[in-house]
Formats: sequence, C-alpha cells, structure tokens
Amino acid sequence: MVYQRAAGGATISQLITDFGRTSNLVASAGLRAQAQAAEQMATAADVRLAVDQAFYRALAAQAVVEVAKQTVAFRQNNSDLISSLADAKLKSTLDKSFAEVNLNQAQLLLLDAKNAEDAAFADLSTVLGYERQQDFGLVDDGSATLVSPASDLNVLTDLALRSRPDLQALDDQYRAAERFGRAEHDLWRPTISALGVAGGAPVRADEIASPWYGAAGVNVNIPLFNGFLYSARAKEADYRTNAAQEQVRDLRNRISRDVRVTWLNAQSAYQRIAVTGKLLVQASQALDLAQTRYQLGLSSIVELSQAELAKTSAQIDNTNARFDYQESLAAIRYQTGQ
Repeated sequence: MVYQRAAGGATISQLITDFGRTSNLVASAGLRAQAQAAEQMATAADVRLAVDQAFYRALAAQAVVEVAKQTVAFRQNNSDLISSLADAKLKSTLDKSFAEVNLNQAQLLLLDAKNAEDAAFADLSTVLGYERQQDFGLVDDGSATLVSPASDLNVLTDLALRSRPDLQALDDQYRAAERFGRAEHDLWRPTISALGVAGGAPVRADEIASPWYGAAGVNVNIPLFNGFLYSARAKEADYRTNAAQEQVRDLRNRISRDVRVTWLNAQSAYQRIAVTGKLLVQASQALDLAQTRYQLGLSSIVELSQAELAKTSAQIDNTNARFDYQESLAAIRYQTGQ
C-alpha cells in the first residue's frame, strides 16, 4: 500500500566533544594569526632600518659635499695667490701649474660628491615611497651628542632574543605547528555529538494520529581503520613541527651572531671617530704650517699640495666615521628589536 503524505522538519547536530582536537585547531589558528601580526611588525622594522640607513648615508653625502666646497674655495684662494705671485715673478710657473692641478682635483671631488649626494637622495626618496627624487632638508641632530655603544654584549643579545618580532613570528609559527600536530594525533580519538530531529506532517495517512514527530540521540564516532591516513597525517605534522623548531633555533643563532657583529662594528666606528678627529686636527695644523713655510719660501709646492690632500682626506674620513657610527647605532636598534 502506498501512503500519500507530506512532511517538513529540521535536524540539529551539535558536537559535544572530540577530546581536544577542535581546541588544538583553534589554538593553532590563533597562533598563526599572532605570527602574521609579528611578521607585520618585522616588516615595519625592516622599513625603519632601510630609512635610517638611507638617511644617514644621505647626511654623509651632504656633509662630504660641504667638505668639497670648502676645499674648492680654499684651493681657489691658493691658486689665485700663487698665480699673482707667478705673474710678479715671485713664484715659478711650476708652482702655478701645481696650484691649478690641485684646484682641478678639488673641483672633480666636488662633482663626485654632488653625484653621490644625488644618488643618496634618490635612495632616500625611494625608501620613503616617492616616485621622484625629493629635495629634502636633512638636519643632523645627533653628531654632537654621540655616546659609546652599550658595553654589555650579553644584555643586548638577551634583549634581541626577547624583542625581535621576526623571532616572535617564527616562534608563533612553531607553536601553531605543534598544536596542529596534536590535533592531527587526536584524529584517532572518538567524537561524540548530539542529534535532534523535529517536524510536522500535515498530509499523512489516517493511521498516523499525531501531526508532529521528533527524535533525539547521541552519536559516537570511533575511527578504526582508514588505510593509515591518520597516521600519515600525524607524521607529516610532526615533521613540520620539527622543521619549524629548527628554524627557530637557527634564527636565534643568527640573531646572536648579528648582534655581536653589529656591536663590534659600532665599537670600531666609535673608535674611528676619535682617531679621525685627531687626524683632522693634525692635518689642519700641518696644512697651516706648510702654507706658512711655502709663503716664506722654506718649502716647495709639493709639500703644500700633500698637506692640502691630507686635510681633505682627513675631513672626509671624519665625516664618514661620524655617520657610519650613527648608522651602526640604527643597526643595533634593529638587531635588538627596539
């Protein structure tokens, strides 16, 4: 006999427990989200370091241009004076030629310095996100208050291992992989869920007295055999966890090395400031003495030219040393996650 009927209803299923698999999956997803946030911080730190480096290199190039301008002005005065003396037959034409050579060398130095300055400003503009080169008014407010780098390397290393966002991101990824591995191992555990069904049958056979129906129960799902799929997934998760752990260990080692190398570079750069400062003072004194001796006819133009070259070189070395040190301080801030 065929019954003519129509019915409608709803089915509700709710997981009661899977003995920790879902909680591990939720924790893994949360840790991956934390890792993404830490990677964003690490990217921002990379950008700040690039900006700091481009800024100090542009400052150094700008300072070298000023040194080159001073050198050109100084040698121009010397060349004019020696030319006047040569015209008056008080100096030889050889001296005049040497003075002109020195002036031309200074002008070439100025051209190279301006080219380096333009290139540094182009790099700075690019790092700051400009499509075209900008003419920035750079101000150096740190050269007058330079202090020595931190003396305790272990403190810097510990700070880096606590604060580096890229290490935090990698550590979060490792912990996420670990929790996911636990979830994959939990696949072998049973799951318990509740099931409820309710509905109505407005069109039904006469033998069915009630228009409503419903049922409730508990389902227990016990995995027995699936071709070793769960075992393979668990092993894969374990391998990924071990790989993530080794990546964390490798990054910690590289951070310790980078902090040490950066700290050593900062120490060397700080010492170079004092050495090049003394060299600049001595070169300035030697130039004054050589110029006086030349004017008195006690030395040749070669001695004066060497003294001019020594002072220019000392000025450039001292300028580069100051900004190299500031750049190394920026690198220390980056390496320690400050």
